[in-house]
Amino acid sequence: METSTWSQETRATWESGRGVVLCLVVLSLLGGATWLFFIKGLYVLPKKMCDGTLARGTVTQVLPNARSADHGYRSRGVGDDFSFSCYVTTSNDSSLSGEARIKPLSSDKWLKYYQEAVDRNGLVRVSVGDIQALARIDSEAGTSSVYVPCAPPVVPEYNASVPYAVVGEARVDGSVEVTGRPLGQTLTDFAYRLAQHAYKLAECKDPRSFPERLPRYEDD
Repeated sequence: METSTWSQETRATWESGRGVVLCLVVLSLLGGATWLFFIKGLYVLPKKMCDGTLARGTVTQVLPNARSADHGYRSRGVGDDFSFSCYVTTSNDSSLSGEARIKPLSSDKWLKYYQEAVDRNGLVRVSVGDIQALARIDSEAGTSSVYVPCAPPVVPEYNASVPYAVVGEARVDGSVEVTGRPLGQTLTDFAYRLAQHAYKLAECKDPRSFPERLPRYEDD
């Protein structure tokens, strides 16, 4: 009788313990599902977006987790009026966007525009040949730009003597995961890919080989 009672108590204890473990497993799964529900937005984005100019890894590196996210791109105009734009927006009001446009603009005027908009100490710059890039690193409101000389296939007569370029620009709005030079570098790389893509789509007259990447700001 004592042995039987002991066995019953042992079985009850074991079953109770198994129940506790099962509850913990269920709660853990529910917690994981809840966590995924609130952060899945960025991770269900395509691996490559905007005609291959933006990688999901770039987005997750820059923007905080979000419940949902949207993305898209637009190509419009031809020749000296061409532009290509790309964006990712999230449910927590953070966004990453950029565009590349053909502009009648000299490199000096391009640089002067950003220097006047930002304290010069807040800008970092790099270049490879006639390709130039800069980034604002003095705030969380990151902005970067890339300048690539380009001769459009058709240029209006009144602008025949004006230098043209593909100007790429990338920016973030809202909360960000990185700031300073790391953010500036990531945005510059994005702007560079946009500029490369626009250079090809706009059919700039002079074929050029683009470096795989621009020099790092940390090396500047």
